[in-house]
Amino acid sequence: MTDRIGHRFADPALRERALTHRSAAAKHNERLEFLGDGLVNLVVAEALYLRFPLADEGWLTRARSQLVCEPSLAAIARTLELGRQLRLGAGEVKAGGSERDSILADALEALVAAIHLDAGFDVCRRVVLGWFASPLAGLVEAGISKDAKTCLQEWLQARGLVLPEYVLVDTRGEEHNKTFEVACRLREPALEARAAGHSRRQAEQQAAAAVLELLSA
Repeated sequence: MTDRIGHRFADPALRERALTHRSAAAKHNERLEFLGDGLVNLVVAEALYLRFPLADEGWLTRARSQLVCEPSLAAIARTLELGRQLRLGAGEVKAGGSERDSILADALEALVAAIHLDAGFDVCRRVVLGWFASPLAGLVEAGISKDAKTCLQEWLQARGLVLPEYVLVDTRGEEHNKTFEVACRLREPALEARAAGHSRRQAEQQAAAAVLELLSA
């Protein structure tokens, strides 16, 4: 059975164990949750490291903390409809355990471990990255990601280099619909990138982003 989880188990018993709360049976998901916690942190840390090559350790740590916190994991579990698949004891069912963040987050981590044990790390990584695709994409909207000009400035400052120069190269179009072309120039390393936007600020941000891409190439 694949359903929303995105993985068809060769050993269905692993899936059942991952979704079994300690209130329901002696063979529950706590050991799997322990392993899954480490796996989720590893997969997300690797994704952040590769996706944001210019981010420093502090930023990466804050981003991972936001993505791998209990509420975020529980939200993913809800999109996978894990609540209705959980095996809970009568008391937890009555108390609404299938909607409790802590139980859902633990079940999600246990499921990650079950997938790893069932199919190996590469499959596990692929499935987990699918689950986290939207949260990862939402980092900018959440206000964690820094804008391109700030990132470029911090990259240069960290290396004791001169800050970039932004030069307005051209302005064209009608007064109500102008396009601004800006060059972002570095003295060291000697680089220049140009970009256009409907405001000078937008063009500067785009040019800085282009320089960052050159630096990370």
